[in-house]
Amino acid sequence: MQDYREFLAEILIDENTLQTRIRQLAEEINRDYAGEEVLLICILRGALPFLVDLMRHLNVRVAIDCMAISSYGTGARASTGNVRVTYDLQTNIAGRHVLLVEDIIDSGHTIAHVLEMLHTRRPKSLRVCALLDKESRREAVVPIHYRGFVIENKFVFGYGLDIDEYYRNLPFVGVVDLQKYKSE
Repeated sequence: MQDYREFLAEILIDENTLQTRIRQLAEEINRDYAGEEVLLICILRGALPFLVDLMRHLNVRVAIDCMAISSYGTGARASTGNVRVTYDLQTNIAGRHVLLVEDIIDSGHTIAHVLEMLHTRRPKSLRVCALLDKESRREAVVPIHYRGFVIENKFVFGYGLDIDEYYRNLPFVGVVDLQKYKSE
């Protein structure tokens, strides 16, 4: 496996900036859900580090569940447009405040599909918290209630975001130099 430093073009968001913004998002969520219980739904696998750090700063009562969604093909990793649930919730969300926690929203098709599906399960409220938003790539209308950072259309990795399932453990969000990255 290639050392990430060989293809890291830049550190887009450093660890301190990430953690500061996550605390700010948690403060917003704490205000909006004061006195309420919130079910956090982590969209696996990329949002896992974000969910863990976010919930450490929440002082409202929270429960968690996870979903795994597949919408990417091979090769260029462009969305196939075919969204499928590979792991569904284990929790009944009817009548509950639900907050989807996502690592990145790009075209919006995946999260729009998930929102449509979850609305049919009759939650009391359904909101989205996304760490990264590639707003310029949006093709589907997606309401993002809590947004960490708006980023340019760059291939990013680290802090939950992978390259071929690796590098999710890095504490920052970096940009890939595609000329230097060798897919294995």
